[in-house]
Amino acid sequence: MPDRRPASRPLLETAPEPVLGEPSNLPHVLLYTDGACRGNPGPGGWAFILKHPASGKEMEESGAERQTTNNRMELQAVIEGLSALKKPSSVDLYTDSEYVRMGLAQWMAGWKRNGWKRKERGKTKEVKNVELWQQLDELVARHNVRFHRVAGHSGHPENDRCDELAVDAYRRL
Repeated sequence: MPDRRPASRPLLETAPEPVLGEPSNLPHVLLYTDGACRGNPGPGGWAFILKHPASGKEMEESGAERQTTNNRMELQAVIEGLSALKKPSSVDLYTDSEYVRMGLAQWMAGWKRNGWKRKERGKTKEVKNVELWQQLDELVARHNVRFHRVAGHSGHPENDRCDELAVDAYRRL
């Protein structure tokens, strides 16, 4: 018997460039994120910049944890940025994290199908940082999110600013 479940939309669309003029009734925002860690694990920070092109409004925020990993801080940055949105939005997400990109674009659907488990060397294990991935899953479901990968430490102004904010956050601990 064929599977009759409705087709689900991909969690994330990837695009080489933002599509700023697309027709949408959702507010359009740009979200830039970064996480940083001194040691892995060690003290770490996260940061995001939200821009609303239609109004020219911008928001920066950062935070830190005493004992964490770089991947947790990358995830936290995206979670905090999406959480700052007051209503569903069309979001162009810019990050240098391959971990976030792969998780959202490829791994998450399988993890969810498998009860948030993953295979490693033939054994079933819990997804690392599962509570953060689950939070992110809920947030992504509220928005139309498109992913844009930027090279870290490459002169991208918003990515460099997020890195600066994240590092400053953990240095203040």
